[in-house]
Amino acid sequence: MSRENRIDYVEFASADPAASRAFFEAVFGWSFVDYGEDYTAFDDGRLQGGFFRGQPQRAEAGAPLLVLYADLLAPVEAAVRAAGGQVVRPVFSFPGGSRFQFVEPGGNELAVWSERDPA
Repeated sequence: MSRENRIDYVEFASADPAASRAFFEAVFGWSFVDYGEDYTAFDDGRLQGGFFRGQPQRAEAGAPLLVLYADLLAPVEAAVRAAGGQVVRPVFSFPGGSRFQFVEPGGNELAVWSERDPA
């Protein structure tokens, strides 16, 4: 697949880039490279990006919502909570699957979806 005209890198403002790094390492297994105290770059195995020190915005305020995929939601939701994330929208079904939304310790809201129905 060509990189042309595709999302190639994504950056998030984070109130605490180190806390964001620790969270995503623990819950999702992303790898990171720090570039000083105010920036950490990640690689999730398919997409690269980074967290810079700044004020994050929530989806309800109009920020884009990044949605991750998991075969099973329950273990990911438990890991999110155990790593200090806050579930802000519990698992709900929609045509095609189900998902939940959470805020990570740096303040960013993301979601995790699955094609499976959690019931």
